[in-house]
Amino acid sequence: MTDLSAPIKPAAIAMDAHSPGLALRSLVIGLTAFLTVVDLFATQAILPSLTRHYGVPPAAMGFAVNASTFGMAVAGLVVGVFSPHINRRTGILLSLTLLAIPTSLLASAPNLAVFTVLRIAQGLCMASAFALTLAYLGEQCSAMDAGGAFAAYITGNVASNLFGRLISAAVADGFGLAWNFYFFAALNLAGAVLVYGTIKRVQQMHVTMPSASPLKATIAHWRNPRLRAAFAIGFCILFAFIGTFTFVNFVLVQPPLSLGMMDLGVVYFVFLPSVITTLLAGKVASRLGTRPTIWGSLAVAGLGLPLMLAQHLGEVLAGMALVGIGTFFAQAAATGFVGQAATDNRGVASGTYLACYFCGGLAGTAVLGHLFDSFGWPACIAGIGIALGVAALLTLNLKR
Repeated sequence: MTDLSAPIKPAAIAMDAHSPGLALRSLVIGLTAFLTVVDLFATQAILPSLTRHYGVPPAAMGFAVNASTFGMAVAGLVVGVFSPHINRRTGILLSLTLLAIPTSLLASAPNLAVFTVLRIAQGLCMASAFALTLAYLGEQCSAMDAGGAFAAYITGNVASNLFGRLISAAVADGFGLAWNFYFFAALNLAGAVLVYGTIKRVQQMHVTMPSASPLKATIAHWRNPRLRAAFAIGFCILFAFIGTFTFVNFVLVQPPLSLGMMDLGVVYFVFLPSVITTLLAGKVASRLGTRPTIWGSLAVAGLGLPLMLAQHLGEVLAGMALVGIGTFFAQAAATGFVGQAATDNRGVASGTYLACYFCGGLAGTAVLGHLFDSFGWPACIAGIGIALGVAALLTLNLKR
């Protein structure tokens, strides 16, 4: 573990909060996040096309596409346990470089089983880079600056949801499904190049031994009621998000909306407000507190649910925008809370949070997919609402 009390020199990513390079630092952090997780949800924009290509039901294809969350959950736990012994820069570089391999192989996946395995492999690589970057930010940023850094990283995540889907829809529509995956493999390598050119400039800090073994640290984190609640909130957030933005694709392409491939990609401009609002999450949480911030965010997301049951595109898009704003804002606040509440072994805490977060995504795909196939879109919306309500109750435990 690095010495958190050591002074941080201005550098490419770890800059003084009051330096003129703060905007540049936020841009680099956000772009790193974008290139790390751009593969995660981009494939959802071509779900209907993949469903036709493999000849399977929506729930089966949705589960295969979101199987990456299982890999991310596993990697989050493993990286969290071994985080104190992993060089941050080397680990992030290796993860992003290896990510390009399963991404490119998806172009020629012969069946749904192979497709699913490759998506899991993608998740393993993405989560390794994601968890190590979160741990890196927690160690390199001061307590005052950490909220802004985490918000910038989550904002890059939000942007990947928007532009990743747009890119995926455009490339698949213009060049076919195979070239879509080749293009995203190139983006993975671009992320590795960015990390190579930025993180190496950070002042090396003195290494100290962690105060507890990773296993003991993990147990200690789970015994902490505040962290335990935060982990569960992360589970509920991605449960709701996955349920919304996986299965709404099938609603959008069916009558009465009947959108085409490119139209489906353009729909995801609904994430644009989230890109802007999520940047404010760190400041809002610092000023109002974590609990009011998350409650307000979940309320915004909840307001969007009934709108997505409407028969008019404008109302459905408004509902999607509200769910995106609310879930991402809550995610940024919860991520920042974990980084602050874990006073030791922050890498373990971040990894555990991410494992719970992505397990929620996989559970959301399975449970809500069954509801969607068996009972339709209204039942799916009801399940999403229950998840948001549970998250709101759990927020009671996030005391200072």
